[in-house]
Amino acid sequence: MRSKSVSALNDTVEHFQFVLDKCPVGHPDHAAALTNLAWARLQGYSRNDLQDIDSTTSLFRDALALRPQGHPDHPQSLYHLAEYVICECNNLPKDGSDEDIQLRRIVLELCPLGHQRRPRVLDGLSWALGARFTERGSIDDIDESIQLCRDAVSLCPEDVAYYLNNLAFSINLRFNHQGKSHDLDEAISLHEEALSLRPVGHASRDTSLGNLGNILCARCQHRGDINDINRAISLYREALTLCPPGHPSRDTVLNNLALALTIRCEKLRTSEDLNEAIDSYHESLRLKQHDHPERHRTLCSLSTALCFRFTETGKNEDVEEAIDLCQQSLAALPSLHPDRYFSFMRLERAYLSRYQAQRNHTDLSLAVENFRSATRHPTQGLPRRISRAYHWTLDAEQHGHESALEAYATFFEFLDAHLATQPSTTSRQEAATAFSYARMFPVNAASCAIRRDDLPHAVELVEQGRGQQWSLASRLRTPLEDLESADSNLAHNFSELSRLVSNAAQGSAAITDRAAADQAAVEYRRIRKRWEAAVAEIRSIQGFARFLLPPSYEELQAAASHGPVIILIASIYSCGAIIVPTSGEPHHVPFPSVALADLKMLKNNFAREIKLAGRMDPTEPRKDLRVLLRKIWDEIMLPIVNVLQHDLKLRRRSRIWLCPTAAFTSIPLHAAHPFRTKEDRSGQESCLEELYVCSYTPTLSALIRSRHMMKTRATPSFIAVGQSQPGAGQGTVLAAVDSELELVHKLIPPNVKFTTLSGDDATRAGALDALQRNTWVHLACHGKQDREQPYNSRFSMRDEPLTLLDIMENNIPQAEFAFLSACHTAVGDEQTPDEVIHLAAGLQFSGFKSVIGTLWGVDDAVAKHVVEAFYGNMFKKKGVVDCTRAASALNYATNTVKSKVPLEQRIVFIHIGV
Repeated sequence: MRSKSVSALNDTVEHFQFVLDKCPVGHPDHAAALTNLAWARLQGYSRNDLQDIDSTTSLFRDALALRPQGHPDHPQSLYHLAEYVICECNNLPKDGSDEDIQLRRIVLELCPLGHQRRPRVLDGLSWALGARFTERGSIDDIDESIQLCRDAVSLCPEDVAYYLNNLAFSINLRFNHQGKSHDLDEAISLHEEALSLRPVGHASRDTSLGNLGNILCARCQHRGDINDINRAISLYREALTLCPPGHPSRDTVLNNLALALTIRCEKLRTSEDLNEAIDSYHESLRLKQHDHPERHRTLCSLSTALCFRFTETGKNEDVEEAIDLCQQSLAALPSLHPDRYFSFMRLERAYLSRYQAQRNHTDLSLAVENFRSATRHPTQGLPRRISRAYHWTLDAEQHGHESALEAYATFFEFLDAHLATQPSTTSRQEAATAFSYARMFPVNAASCAIRRDDLPHAVELVEQGRGQQWSLASRLRTPLEDLESADSNLAHNFSELSRLVSNAAQGSAAITDRAAADQAAVEYRRIRKRWEAAVAEIRSIQGFARFLLPPSYEELQAAASHGPVIILIASIYSCGAIIVPTSGEPHHVPFPSVALADLKMLKNNFAREIKLAGRMDPTEPRKDLRVLLRKIWDEIMLPIVNVLQHDLKLRRRSRIWLCPTAAFTSIPLHAAHPFRTKEDRSGQESCLEELYVCSYTPTLSALIRSRHMMKTRATPSFIAVGQSQPGAGQGTVLAAVDSELELVHKLIPPNVKFTTLSGDDATRAGALDALQRNTWVHLACHGKQDREQPYNSRFSMRDEPLTLLDIMENNIPQAEFAFLSACHTAVGDEQTPDEVIHLAAGLQFSGFKSVIGTLWGVDDAVAKHVVEAFYGNMFKKKGVVDCTRAASALNYATNTVKSKVPLEQRIVFIHIGV
């Protein structure tokens, strides 16, 4: 059995097969014969001489089955069987093959809790799964690998530092794939703990020094803290002293030190670091054999350093060598290896560096081709591919390359796919925040399409890139009437899977334990895969090819069925508007005198003036505020009105919808006013709200969805919810709330069922129940927009707040109208304004088709005048309850109360929806 020759091994297998044939089932030596044959086969498998792993593992199973729990020989058989298998498995390469993993699962079964070898077996299976994840990119593999490592650490094995390092390594692999910051922090903490268990003099200290240095480099790249890279370099230098010439790990330490020096050079521009890095890379390469499994990484890293030096010194031989090194690294890797992504990335940077120096357009085309290859590489994690698409767009825009629109579309596609893998609303927000550096991309993409005279594509891109949180969540609430007609079984299956995905997402949001959260994420993805398979099946049906795909311009134009939608684009490249008419092509309205910086200043000036106005006497004129509203009219809304009047021939008092982006979301566009006399002295010039009835919509899709849901209407029921004395820490007493609720009651038609919820009954649970049971809601309470955690934006109740997340998790299709008489209910997140995450949008998403919200603080003492005028006009036709009249009723109310309510309290209210 110790012969390494194939023929001797085959002879051994044949011999034990002969013995087994002579010891059939029932023979007292049958179990022993099974074990011996399995062991011989396993030795063959470990030497790649035999490949039938299924029959080998089944022999082990059969042998153990003959001596089950309770059999007098069971403990001894289990021990010997495990020893045989583990002995051979330790010789197996952890190649991540399906056969390798299958065998290691069998081994784990042979090592129950309490078995002395269980930690090593858990570790072996974890490494094999990690290897398969590296090759194929399946997140389920790395999640299981992490859990197995956690199990191994929990058993407190003797060399716990070894297992801590492996757990940290697996978690870092997941960070590279998903980009979650808490994974990075946990990996660093684990490596630090492992290093503390390997003090000076420990044989493996150099390994732990390198591991901690690597993860600190990663965090420096992620967060930019120079202290991380300084510490990493110190750790590598200590490790290098432990790995003198001739040490087998010296090449690895040199490579790591060179990488850290390159990172620091890029941040601090220190030529000494760069030259030392290049020398260290060259020495590392000299120590590596050509078939070394890590050689391709050193080639790429050296390429980066050489490119950087080329940009500093202009030495052509540096960039030529850099390109050659990248091509060598690509040649060394199979087509689906995840590291090809890095080779493409380094090659793209090399070509771009040479283009910027020599202006040869072939180099720019080659750089774009490598951008494309990197972003489309299927086995690399989505966060990195998203990052590559981001840089692709920047470079394509900078150099005027025609691929810019493709790059934007690729970015949105992958960001959407990445957010869809997140198991909860809050985790989607966290994942989106990681890419907040690209928050201007929706408007920049639209600007790019406008500059290329492709207005329909501009509308599609700005819609695809904005409001992704709402878009992802709404896919689980898609109306299915058309699908029901085509295939009722498939419609039911999709509906049920959507419910399961939504429930899994909501359940995982409350989990705080890391290991339990990992398990919940695995379950979410399992259900999500079934949901995606159902979507693919639906798209195969004729007429459903675009089911849940980003809508086309023709589909989006349905948002303008009752009046034009005006998308206001605030981009660093250009500012303007796109008017989507009821029919025909969109119209572009440029704002030649407005730049993005002007809009940011205008937004800040408004915030300042609103605060100042709140301290003024109600009768005092708001001169500075009027100046700002005139600026909006002259520079933004007047050019739009000219197109509406002269090109679209839109009649006076028609409805229009404003869809602001970026900086426009914080500006009261509806209140634009010339505040001047007509040239013929016949009266005042008309303001926007005298010409048209204005509404807002977060996105075109949100408006389409609300209109679609209007097809089915329930018997109207109205509830007024008020909380004048909120719970501790939720705000001051609101003296006018109860009188406001009484006023609303008087104005509601007698044929509408009306109830009131206030005082001790106006709790979080009570308010949620009120939203679910009624079609019309009036909320009078404190409102708070949380700019750091927008899903924590809230209404103040007696016990605890009613949050935006609470509202989103309720599907209320029968709901129609909500009046939010509270502060800050229609103002979004400062960091991601184009996600339009605020309380009013949340109510619209949950089912309310028509919502009155507020842009800033509301004075409850004067708000009652607007409320009275609004409901008085809303129900002026006796017995008619129609939420589509809300916009015109608000328009009427704000004009009626001019003598009673100061300007900033009239324009604070806006209408959203149908």
